[in-house]
Formats: sequence, C-alpha cells, structure tokens
Amino acid sequence: MVLRVGILGTGRMAHDFATGLDALDDAVVHAVGSRSLESAQRFAAEFDAPEAHEGYDALAANPDVDLVYIATPHSAHAHLALMCLDRGKPVLCEKPFAINEDETRAVLERSHERRLFVAEALWSRHLPSYTKLRELLAEEVIGRPQLMIAGGAFMPPYDPDYYLFDAALGGGVLLDAGVYLVSVASMVFGSPQAIKAVGSIGEYGVDEHDAIVFEHANGGIAMLYVSLRAQQLPDLTLFGDRGKIYLHGPVFAPARLTLSVYGRDDVEIDLPFEGNGYHYQVADAARRIAAGLIESEVMPHAETLSIIRTMDEVRRQIGLTYPMED
Repeated sequence: MVLRVGILGTGRMAHDFATGLDALDDAVVHAVGSRSLESAQRFAAEFDAPEAHEGYDALAANPDVDLVYIATPHSAHAHLALMCLDRGKPVLCEKPFAINEDETRAVLERSHERRLFVAEALWSRHLPSYTKLRELLAEEVIGRPQLMIAGGAFMPPYDPDYYLFDAALGGGVLLDAGVYLVSVASMVFGSPQAIKAVGSIGEYGVDEHDAIVFEHANGGIAMLYVSLRAQQLPDLTLFGDRGKIYLHGPVFAPARLTLSVYGRDDVEIDLPFEGNGYHYQVADAARRIAAGLIESEVMPHAETLSIIRTMDEVRRQIGLTYPMED
C-alpha cells in the first residue's frame, strides 16, 4: 500500500520533506495545501502531486490523503493539527510541536480521543546516527552518561518576513534550533529535575542567544547553548564514566560519531543516511499507522509533552512570551 501524504505549507521545510520522500517506494506526495492556490500549484507541479488546495482545511478534508505533514510557521501547528485530527487524518507535525504545553496537551488529548496517530516530526531522531547512539547507550559502552555539552550558532540575515524574527509566528532560536538540543538531552537523561537558563531577547521580541543547564534525577547534567549572534557548527559530546561519544555536526543531521572508551583507541563510525534523511520519520509513521498505533516509540507523546514543558520553563526564565499567550 502506498501512503498518500498531504503537506500543509510550501516553504523550505515542506520542500525538504517532499524531496526526502523520493527515497521511499511506498509513500508519495499526493496533495499540498497553501494559503495561496498559486503557491500550492507550483509546489504540486514541482513534486508531481496530483492535487493542490487553496487553504489548509481543503487538504485536511481530502479523502485521498492518508497522512498530513504540517510545515507551517510554529504558531499554526496546534490549530492545524487539531483540524486534521478532527477530519480523521493522522499527523506528522514539524518541530516545535506547538508553542507551549497547553497547545501540545490539547493536540495529544485529541489524538487519544480520535485514536489517530500523531508525532512530532523531529526527523533527526530517526537517522542512523541517533539509532546508533541509542544502541551504544543501551549497551553501556561508555558507562553511565554523566555530562552532555552541545550547542551551535548561526546568523541569518534579518528579514522582517522571516519567521525566526517574528514573535507572532513563534520565532526565536530556542523553539527553532534549541529544540534539537533539548530533545537529545531528554533522550539521554529523561526530563530534567532542575533548569537554569539565561538568554537575550533581541529588538524583534524573540530570543537570539540562550544558555541552558539541566540537572537530571540520575545526576546527569546537560549544558546547552544556541545563538543567532555567532557562527558555530552545532555538535554534541556525551561523557560517561567509562568513555565519551562525540556526535559530529550538524547535530540535527549527523552522519558520523567518534567513540572513545577510556584506555582504548578512538573509533570513528560513519553512519550515512539515504537522501536528505527526511523519509525515515515517514517510514516510521507508516509502520505505526498500519499497526493501529497512535504514537511512535522513537518520539513518544509523553516525551514531546515533556520537551515543550521544559522549553516553557526556559522561556519563563529568560522572559520570552509570545503575543498569542498574553
């Protein structure tokens, strides 16, 4: 059976996602929805999708769509996910899953009520490098994880229409890029029991510069940074009591890790991924949907909720609220 995917949005993430589906034989872009019919038609023509819709509701109502991928700005994620679920559609929602915990909880509760699959499209979790990282941790190759140091920085040119600089769209560096780091810390250590954060809100009303420390119940500590004011390829080092793992950048799409067990030679492990890597999450979603499941073990609902709750606390400490939260 071929999974027919509908895409909400026609921006960069939507293009990357649609491009990634080329690596799958059993999933295709069937439809695209946009606020502009012209934009939807251009996108559909580029990816050979048979249907283009003006408006998001029209795509959600399309009976030939088996799964909806939400690739709109952050502020629309929860509303559109709820709309799709109410139309009977399983959902992959681009990160961040929603603006805050309340929105996230509403979507997850609707997923359970409707018995429909929903997952945060944190695509990096499905890549071979992160699969290998989880295997190494399960095998306790570096012993018990003690410390994580991770971060990155990039400086996009200012554009008033770019979502990163627009508070009304849920912009800022934490929800867009910092979510990757928070997610890895969660995957390794679980939810933090203590959070310390500092950050700078720029002239556009969004966070541009954050540093975060998590303390976890098992004694693990995660030290994270993310910034729009410098340049640094995002990478990650995880230290255990018997060794360390270095995840080569970029941390959101790594293809190599270095394993260092104390007293032994370092081991370089190449973990290339097919295509651009976006298809792994779709293959995972297809398996869960076929099995009648409503969530993924790779990105479970409880962890999505915990991650957004953690970022809510970071935002509280740095003084960042969004207009829709007032």
